[in-house]
Amino acid sequence: MKPYRVALIGTGGIVGSHLEAIAAMGERVELVAAVDTNATRLEAVCAQTGIAHAYTDAAAMLAAEQPDLVHILTPPATHLPLILAALDAGAAVWCEKPLCRSLAEFDEIAAAEARTGRYVSTVFQWRFGSAVEHLRKLAGEKLLGRPLVATCQTLWYRDAAYYAAPWRGRFASETGGPTATLGIHLMDLLLWLWSEWEEVHALAATLDRPIEVEDVSMALVRFESGALGSIVNSALSPRQESYLRLDYQHATAEVKTLYRYANADWRFTPLPGETGDALAAAWQAIPCDRIGSHTAQLTLLLDSLDRGKRPLVSGIEARRIVEFIACLYKSAFTGQPVARGSITPGDPFYASMNGVSYAE
Repeated sequence: MKPYRVALIGTGGIVGSHLEAIAAMGERVELVAAVDTNATRLEAVCAQTGIAHAYTDAAAMLAAEQPDLVHILTPPATHLPLILAALDAGAAVWCEKPLCRSLAEFDEIAAAEARTGRYVSTVFQWRFGSAVEHLRKLAGEKLLGRPLVATCQTLWYRDAAYYAAPWRGRFASETGGPTATLGIHLMDLLLWLWSEWEEVHALAATLDRPIEVEDVSMALVRFESGALGSIVNSALSPRQESYLRLDYQHATAEVKTLYRYANADWRFTPLPGETGDALAAAWQAIPCDRIGSHTAQLTLLLDSLDRGKRPLVSGIEARRIVEFIACLYKSAFTGQPVARGSITPGDPFYASMNGVSYAE
């Protein structure tokens, strides 16, 4: 089969994860070009990795190289125009999070997908580790019972130097604070594992950084199943940790890590007794130990492209977290609980995460 021609737009800090994933694909892909407005950084990445064609203009690259798949690794405010340009050039897109800055932008992407017949997927590599895959299997087989209580904590630390980048710290250019940029991974995982949510009630504050966006948020969420969850997203926590705890009727599954997890980062505690012993054995029967990584997600993305099917974490699977974050922010700004499906065109939080036009 002819390899997919792949191009990178953006060569910043996350580029190493994408290069690692592309290298792992072997002959399935051909990395043909990279784009960055920072010519020095671009040249260094191309020289290090042997990328033949370097561009400082994305439109010129798309016209000249005609890639099959474009990886977008740029700041959030640039995602929408780059996605639309790539789709119109005939490429599928794999974009770093946050995919877009609002529900309005997401729906514009969805319309472009329908117009071009190409798909846009976003990076949520936490979904693709073997432990999560196994947990979903056990839950799907009804072995765990109903989900009841969730604790989802992204407790990270980002100092003033981090926010010194000119695009960080503002809703128009970054989309939001740790809610939209740091905790998005773990929240997406929670929402994916526990299906549809119903209502969110949130607080957000800027406590210790000279920025427009929040540096901490807290939320309570009710799921359609009746389960309840608590969420904390922080950029202020010196002892950094990502922690997800899921209490089902018959067992607790929890992961404590930072940026990646392996099977050993998970702890599984069934209720005691004969049924619990059987459930513990079922958990221990994880068939492999695969880290939730860009490599794991790219493998399945290419499989979807092979079949001409929508990739995972696109369409409704990508929209869920965008809507949840919009509702969380609306709740934090208004002081009222916000229901899923309630933010529609005409609502100020449909067009931006803080309810203020990005043009203002």
